[in-house]
Amino acid sequence: MKVLRLVSYTIGLCAAVAACAGCSSAGPPSLAAFGSAKVSRVDHRRPWMAPDAKKKDLLYISDEGGDVYVFSYPSGKLEGTLTGFAEPQGECVDAKGDVWITLFSSQEIVEYAHGGTSSVGTLSDPGYLLEGCAIDPTTGNLAAANFAGESSNSGGVSIYADAQGTPTTYTDPGLYLVFSLGYDNKGNLFMDGETKTGGSFAFAELPKGGSTFTNITLNQTIKTPGTVQWDGKYITVGDATGGVTYQLNVSGSSATVAGSTTLTDSDGVFQSFIDHKKIIGPNVYSANAMFWSYPGGGSPRKTLTGFTDPFGAVVSKGKK
Repeated sequence: MKVLRLVSYTIGLCAAVAACAGCSSAGPPSLAAFGSAKVSRVDHRRPWMAPDAKKKDLLYISDEGGDVYVFSYPSGKLEGTLTGFAEPQGECVDAKGDVWITLFSSQEIVEYAHGGTSSVGTLSDPGYLLEGCAIDPTTGNLAAANFAGESSNSGGVSIYADAQGTPTTYTDPGLYLVFSLGYDNKGNLFMDGETKTGGSFAFAELPKGGSTFTNITLNQTIKTPGTVQWDGKYITVGDATGGVTYQLNVSGSSATVAGSTTLTDSDGVFQSFIDHKKIIGPNVYSANAMFWSYPGGGSPRKTLTGFTDPFGAVVSKGKK
């Protein structure tokens, strides 16, 4: 099964997942430096992790087929596989290096310690289909992107104080479907998605400590909502099918493009991850994940292949 990704995405009651005819039957991923041969891997079938993985920087790639693959970063050697998920989607990482994984259809966010093979925590978000998450660097709060509600079909955001307990949920009439979200360095939350009428791109901010959204107009046309992330200087937003990540200057209810990063050969990057001078993006439609220079972009520098439906990426730093 595969989550249907279209510019005009509509879902019926309890029918958010569309059948995928001819989905890939590829095994676990293999690494290929750009232009080099693939390297086969053994499918361990159960969750596993290399004994020294906790000491390394790790890249987590979620696959909608039900697994999360863990690679040494930036080399790309497979270090482990987490298995048995109900459609893992977006990911986020907290100050401890714990990785949080949103599960689209089971409506949960599960927590894994850096290099761990068993969940150390679970947050429940009943009634919503989950697309991604973000951690507030100023408070440790966790925000979950509610792509859509099962009953109302309207999405929003659920915020868990200190990443625990029962969330407070916020909705915005201007955001019918919520795709991605990210905090800036001051604790302001930004998110993108689509409007109810026409399925147009929408972008909004929930100011730190606030409960009312500010809907933001961009001076740039975006085909399909993609990743929202703070890069250390700008809040960025991706065009998932346009193959570009934009750096934005936001002022009140408007945003202007300060720069852009072209992700050459990308093919449906819905949740990338910026790590200093690199951006890593899973390509949902071509079943691989690529590394590009950031903010330079251009041709990919490295490619991971062999996934079923790769969706999310996040880097967790090891303790040396």
